[in-house]
Amino acid sequence: MCRDFCFFQDIFIAGTDTNAAALVWAMTALMKEGGSAMRKLQEGIRELVGKKGRVDEDDIQNLPYLRAVIKETLRLYPPTPLIPRETIEKCSIDGYEIKQNTPISINAWAIGRDPECWENPDEFIPERFCNVNNKDIIDYKSGEFEMIPFGGGRRGCPGISLGVATVELALANLLYAFDWELSYGMVKEDIDIDTLPGMTMHKKNPLCLVAKAYYNNS
Repeated sequence: MCRDFCFFQDIFIAGTDTNAAALVWAMTALMKEGGSAMRKLQEGIRELVGKKGRVDEDDIQNLPYLRAVIKETLRLYPPTPLIPRETIEKCSIDGYEIKQNTPISINAWAIGRDPECWENPDEFIPERFCNVNNKDIIDYKSGEFEMIPFGGGRRGCPGISLGVATVELALANLLYAFDWELSYGMVKEDIDIDTLPGMTMHKKNPLCLVAKAYYNNS
């Protein structure tokens, strides 16, 4: 029973906790960026959806900038910043000998901000994930492993498709249905990115925003 409970607990946490964290970080990044990325994304969503009232799964494939925003969010703020692994054989890295069956942690947060892999690594620039034709140029399963919010290789997250689809759909509908503003008296510089300790990277201080309903009168 204990093993079964732990198994279902892992599924629940991996399938909900990380998605919620990713959604909060996406809104944090969009607000902290200053608003231009959010406006661009909202314009694309609202033009596509029109008066339909909500974003459906079929719409997501026609929203390349939405996918770019989420990728950039996961690069900067991976919900699981440390990915646990275990060595399968003895190896040496930078002169350090690591024995077989040694527990290790891969720092996805640091890899996503590595200046050898990314230009202006600390800046939120969704456009880095699109080319001139709005085609995806870097995938979550890139063979270069420059961004690994879902791990990589055979041991990558089995729920990657579901997790990405959930965040895409939730974020798209939030941005379609509401215009978002900072609380009275706040400026973008007041938005912090402090985090809580834990396996999932949550914001330490809540993101407080004002939502105003959007009405399509066109």
